Order: sequence, then C-alpha cells, then structure tokens
Amino acid sequence: MYQGKSALGLITARGGSKTVPGKNLRPLAGRPLIQWATMAALAANTLDRVILSTDSPEIVAAAKAVGGESPFLRPDNLATDEAETIDVVHHALEHVGGDFDFVVLVQPTSPFVAPEDIDGCLKACADANANSSVSVMRAAKHPNWMYGMDDVNRLLPIMEADGARISRRQDLPQAFALNGAVFVARFDWIKLQRDFLDDTTVGYVMPPDRSTDIDTEFDFTLAEAIAGQISP
Repeated sequence: MYQGKSALGLITARGGSKTVPGKNLRPLAGRPLIQWATMAALAANTLDRVILSTDSPEIVAAAKAVGGESPFLRPDNLATDEAETIDVVHHALEHVGGDFDFVVLVQPTSPFVAPEDIDGCLKACADANANSSVSVMRAAKHPNWMYGMDDVNRLLPIMEADGARISRRQDLPQAFALNGAVFVARFDWIKLQRDFLDDTTVGYVMPPDRSTDIDTEFDFTLAEAIAGQISP
C-alpha cells in the first residue's frame, strides 16, 4: 500500500516458449526463472497481494515454493505465442477478488528487477497522478544514430534530422527504452484499455544491470553471467 492506495502485483508466466524452451522454469543460478520476479514482488513494500497468471501447474509449484499465490490457471487461448499481455492482464483482473487501486505487472523475464524498482514505479505513477507508469532504461544506442535500409541497402535515418546530424554522444538529448520489467496502471483505468501507455504515462528509470530482459538464448547466457555474481 502507498499513500492509502492498495496495489495488486501480477506476474504472468506461460509454460510454452519457442525461443527459450521451458524458459520460466529454467534454472538461473540454481533458481527457476519464475522465482526471481516472484521473490522481488513479494518483498516490495507497496504491493498488498501478489498473484501468478499461468497455464502451467509446474510453474505454479515453483512459484508457490517461494510463497507465490496462483488462484486460477490461465486458459489455453491466453497461453499461445499470439496471446497479448493486455488480454492476460484483463483475464486476471476479472478473476481476482478484492478492491485495488493499482495493478503492477512484473515480468518474470526480468529476473534482476529489485523490490525498490517495483515500489519506485508504482510511486512514480501515484505521485504524478498518472494513469500508468513503466520501467525504462537509458537507451544503449541513441535513435539519432539508427537507420533503416531501402531495397538497395541505402541507409535511411530513423529520426528526421533538424539541420546537421549530431555526431557527438555528449550532445544528444536523453533517450530511454522500455525495459519490459514493471508496468503499473490504475486498476479501473487499465480494465478499459488495450495498452499500459497513454499521454500521461511516466517513466521510472532502472539501471542497465537490473534491466536484463530474457527473450533469446543469448539473453539467458548474459543473465547467467550476471546471476553468477549476485544472489537472488
């Protein structure tokens, strides 16, 4: 709870994964991946309840082993590669009891998210009186230096240059990217939306070392290198 406002923590983890098979149950430094985000959410000071949405009894068991709660199993149609996260969120909100002011989505693919990141993202939303807030990181590469290609491989700037293109990193404006770790929204607002972002959304900046987002085998390899130097 924060400033008298209650918050529901939601962790979404389906059993299937094509890019990293069995990803959410795969051990990372001796713990199934699902346990990392679950433990962080349970340790956050602002969350009044933390639940898991999954289609997998094995993931339920792994989460419960560290204190997670799974009040329902997700239907098969919401556990496919094509299923959208917002539909999973709406399903969870329809099936959970209680009256909450905020919902806080914590992604298990971001194992190094810290309790203070979860608290900080929610506080950013509440303090700004915004509809939502999302975790971000400073962009590793600035969009001013990014290009597309046409059909003969000519470079096409992603950003339209206003005059000469900026060549010095120090002269570039700050740029941030969603890191996929934490999404916060007002409970009643998100039930009517198809996205966590609108023109009131505020960002909460996380450091690069806590912004790892596991989507490929290479990402998992990087996470293993980081996890080998820290304890969950």
